[in-house]
Amino acid sequence: MTSVTNSPNALAPFPFPDHTQLPESNGTFVKNWQEHPQSILLTDSITPILKQLNPKGEYCIGQDLGIYWRLTDPPEKGAEAPDWFYVPNVPFLLNGQTRRSYVLWREFIAPLIVLEFVSGDGSEERDKTPLKGKFWIYEQVIRPPFYGIYETSKASLEVYHLIEGQYQVLPANERGHYPIVPLGVELGLWQGKYQNVELSWLRWWDLQGNLLLNGNERAEQESQRADRLAAQLRSLGVEPEA
Repeated sequence: MTSVTNSPNALAPFPFPDHTQLPESNGTFVKNWQEHPQSILLTDSITPILKQLNPKGEYCIGQDLGIYWRLTDPPEKGAEAPDWFYVPNVPFLLNGQTRRSYVLWREFIAPLIVLEFVSGDGSEERDKTPLKGKFWIYEQVIRPPFYGIYETSKASLEVYHLIEGQYQVLPANERGHYPIVPLGVELGLWQGKYQNVELSWLRWWDLQGNLLLNGNERAEQESQRADRLAAQLRSLGVEPEA
């Protein structure tokens, strides 16, 4: 068994394990039924933006995917699994395989944004205990420039921005959204129905305040546009093509 490194800065024994050699799950159940549809909604709606930013498809989105940051025994104790995160400038596949985890000591590129969906009282997501607390690990080791904490039960959102090595609270703009400028988007809360459930959902907008639509919404918008065009043609005495 590989020996444990007690410090995130300690050198681990060679060879370093990769995503195929590390556990892809710690075996726990999803604590919040909203987690999976919420993650799908975030991914679906921002995918067109990410394709524009990464025309070669060089990016990774993780949904409950482990980010390994140190070697431990058992290995999964050395990972954090954010509910949603995005990493630019990394290949989608590794040696032709779908990622089972994201291993920092193999890739060195931090996620641009990490999001946690709170199931409890939020203390776990704000824990600054060295080497243990999520907040400390994200701030001091994984170091995503943006860290969001979404409390589903309270319909509240906090976003932190990494400035000079420490997380500072990112203020909301006049729309109540949080600008994630490198992505050209805003993050905020949207009250509405998704997957037949009326809730406050975490969603993206562009920097002009336009909601980024998911696939179903885009299809509905296109259908309405086609219906309006057909009505205009009929009003001119032209029968639209089937």
